[in-house]
Amino acid sequence: MSAATQPVPIAEAEAASAPAPLIMPAPLVMPAPLVMPAPLVMPAPLVMHVFPTFAVGGAQVRFAALANHFGAEFRHIVVALDGDTGCRERLDPGLDVTFPPVAAPKNAMLANAWRFRSLLRRWRPDVLVTGNWGAIEFAMANLPPLTRHLHVVDGFGPEERETQIARRVLIRRLVLGRGKVIVPSRNLERIATEIWKLPSRVVRYVPNGIDLTRFGAAVREPRTGPPVIGTVAALREEKNLGRLLRAFASLARDRPAIMEPARLVIVGDGDERVPLTALANELGVADRVTFTGHRGDTPALYAGFDLFALTSDTEQMPLSVMEAMASGLPVVSTDVGDVRAMLAPENLPYVGARDDAVVAGLLTTLLASPGERTRIGAANRAKAERDFDQAVMFNTWRGLWTGAG
Repeated sequence: MSAATQPVPIAEAEAASAPAPLIMPAPLVMPAPLVMPAPLVMPAPLVMHVFPTFAVGGAQVRFAALANHFGAEFRHIVVALDGDTGCRERLDPGLDVTFPPVAAPKNAMLANAWRFRSLLRRWRPDVLVTGNWGAIEFAMANLPPLTRHLHVVDGFGPEERETQIARRVLIRRLVLGRGKVIVPSRNLERIATEIWKLPSRVVRYVPNGIDLTRFGAAVREPRTGPPVIGTVAALREEKNLGRLLRAFASLARDRPAIMEPARLVIVGDGDERVPLTALANELGVADRVTFTGHRGDTPALYAGFDLFALTSDTEQMPLSVMEAMASGLPVVSTDVGDVRAMLAPENLPYVGARDDAVVAGLLTTLLASPGERTRIGAANRAKAERDFDQAVMFNTWRGLWTGAG
């Protein structure tokens, strides 16, 4: 047997025919989990509000409603130039809001503006919101601009009740043309564009809104007692509540069959409280006039009125009229600001001249017609639901504060 044909030993044959040993791959090493950095939390936008006063009034109540609604979405600095922070009680205690004292000496416009500019640099707000002529020095302080600026015009003091002061018109024209000027009434829109000569792109009409549910919640029970005329106002000179007292007194004197049992309720407080109380005594109607002072339960008070009266010498878009409408009340009013545009058509015959006798006549007509009061009140409520829902106001102001609108 040759070597080529020699048999292969069994062990070798088995070894030759055995499969190659299985080589396991190196274990897969997983990379360490990727640790994402914590997201950067940006602070809420800081809005700086400058009020001539933060006493309770239309502009201040509107701000409180906005701030409470937005909650932690914004931080706030509130400057009350007269030191009065009475409307502070309407703010949710959980809000991030500070009230730094800021002195504003009279007749020192340029010096005040220079000092206020240093405050803007220190506080670095995302947006500056100034209100009315009383805060114009802070608007001046933002020139050249350090931040976005909104100037809100809600009305005028007694000195500009009938006509605009030329020097102020010029300053407004020079100072307010770089930001946005917010007005709640068409009358103010006309003044800003036609008298101040501000570009229309600068002026923004933003009507006020109210909580329709809150003012519609109080149940108006059928009334069997004496009719109640009510008003809600800051007791200031331009509200001319003396006119309302004199009209009320003339009704009691000249039309006792209609007016003798009626009552007048004046809700609010202010510098005119003492002279108005004295006038009620002088007119002989103090026993039928109630001064409630400042009250937080105004929806319930509106529910106790039979009609609402506004006798101001000047207004723009009075919040009290919207509240009365939302409460289903008819309104007797002087013909001021946007009142005619606000009220339902059915109510317009009861808007008249700024005259004691005219107001007395309108009150007499409505007091003598309960059915008319009910009809007009229902029409006013329906118009308030269409035009004054605060949800629209909230969305608009969010855009203004953030710069998105």
